[in-house]
Amino acid sequence: KLSAMAATGSADVPTTDGKLPIIDLNALLSFDASNEESKAAYTAECQKVADALHKFSILIVRDPRVSQEDNNKFLDLLEEYFEQPEPTLKKDVRPELSYQVGATPSFTEKPKDHCDRMKAFKEADAPLSLCPPERDVKWRFFWRVGERPADTEFAELNAEPVVPEAFPQWPSTMNSWGEKLRRAGHDVATMAAEGFGLQADDFTSRMHNGAHLLAPTASNFYKFDKKGTVLAGFHYDLNFITVHGKSRFPGLFIWTREGQKLRVTVPDGCLLMQAGKQLEYLTGGHVLAGFHEVVVVDETLAAIEKAREAKRSLWRISSTCFTHIASDQVLQPLGKFADDAAAAEKYA
Repeated sequence: KLSAMAATGSADVPTTDGKLPIIDLNALLSFDASNEESKAAYTAECQKVADALHKFSILIVRDPRVSQEDNNKFLDLLEEYFEQPEPTLKKDVRPELSYQVGATPSFTEKPKDHCDRMKAFKEADAPLSLCPPERDVKWRFFWRVGERPADTEFAELNAEPVVPEAFPQWPSTMNSWGEKLRRAGHDVATMAAEGFGLQADDFTSRMHNGAHLLAPTASNFYKFDKKGTVLAGFHYDLNFITVHGKSRFPGLFIWTREGQKLRVTVPDGCLLMQAGKQLEYLTGGHVLAGFHEVVVVDETLAAIEKAREAKRSLWRISSTCFTHIASDQVLQPLGKFADDAAAAEKYA
């Protein structure tokens, strides 16, 4: 189905351009504790991370270890994979593991009902998603990244990966890209902790052996190419920090802490990171899990037409990694955030 606001354009929706600072991970990677200039630059960058997460729940990050070529290699592989016939794709589905590894078919994932919140937005900031929500048209593929815990009560969250038959390069490409995104998220977590005045490893120590997932989504523009089509309904993520590479097709919208709607634009070579519910718990709500949706809008249609003219794939791949706090960790406000009685009670 199309959004009830399908006729609405996105031209009047502000973009993230100029509103968000670009976080430079070089400040961490080249940090020299004996150099006052380096220390000052690092402290300032950590504060930018903390401020942006509090206000926007998202970050734009430049990591010198992650290139646009890396992103393109991953997108090329996933486009080729999803160009396969649907019966072939369904061989990689694992419903018995709640789709936490392998492929998740179209019309399986369904956003939580946030209709009351959606109705509270000003008209200019209202989501385009349907209310009540319906199942998303997108596919997904889950690939586990990082070390597995030796002993856990949540084995289904740490299942062995699914390797598609026709893609011998699958493990190496998925592992390489997934590790780059996981590592970037890990380093931003260090900077966020320092920016919040916590211990540097307050987040990262809890991420150790987390059920991190490379979880690209795939939307089929051979079928779902009408303006107003909701590819991923209005929702927030349940994990710690979600790390995205740049997609070849725009259409992602996010909401700030104050409820302003923004259309996301990611510069080439940069990553987008968004706070999930686990980060909200650990900060006692100082950082909110970021609401977002993906909708076919005018900019999407322009990219579809450009891809069609170039005879490129019409599958929209999101290069996405869900970083997680380890499954056996307790989620509760940390450090100074635990001193807020109301927050401590709400997020206990």
